[in-house]
Amino acid sequence: MLPIVISPDPILATVCEPCEPGDKSLKRLSKQMAHAMYKNYGCGIAAPQVGVTKRLVVIDVDWDGEKGEKNPIVLVNPEIVELAGEPEEGGEGCLSCPGVTVPVKRQPWARVQYYDLDGELWEIEGDGLLGRCLQHEIDHLNGKTLFESCDPVTRIEALRAYEEAKAAGARPGDTDIEVK
Repeated sequence: MLPIVISPDPILATVCEPCEPGDKSLKRLSKQMAHAMYKNYGCGIAAPQVGVTKRLVVIDVDWDGEKGEKNPIVLVNPEIVELAGEPEEGGEGCLSCPGVTVPVKRQPWARVQYYDLDGELWEIEGDGLLGRCLQHEIDHLNGKTLFESCDPVTRIEALRAYEEAKAAGARPGDTDIEVK
């Protein structure tokens, strides 16, 4: 299994390179990413979180974390086409920032254009967890973690809590310490 890259690793601050749509090596990488995501109880993962600076994301917001059916969606070179709605604050966890849930304001609805693994162009749109997850994972491709996505005061509090969580042994998938 691919290991999860943990903040503050500099790879998480890297703007990722586009993939070649239809590149056969992406199938293997996306399967490895999905495995790492499910193993750590995530609902999304971006390639830099496993040490690869490619514009590749895997999401599955419907998986219940137990024995439910797994239906990962692989997004190659995803780009946000449209965001809508008044920004809403919601708690976000991150496999690369274990042990904390950070309040982040995001617009509730997103439309994203991407290629599938066969190189075919698609669009996906959604609100709620899907809309938030799409924005969060695309942030990773642009070198941004949830610490850069929250307001400055929350960022200071979140980074302090994150250091405490790391010292306490937090691992990917842990979201125990909530920053208020």
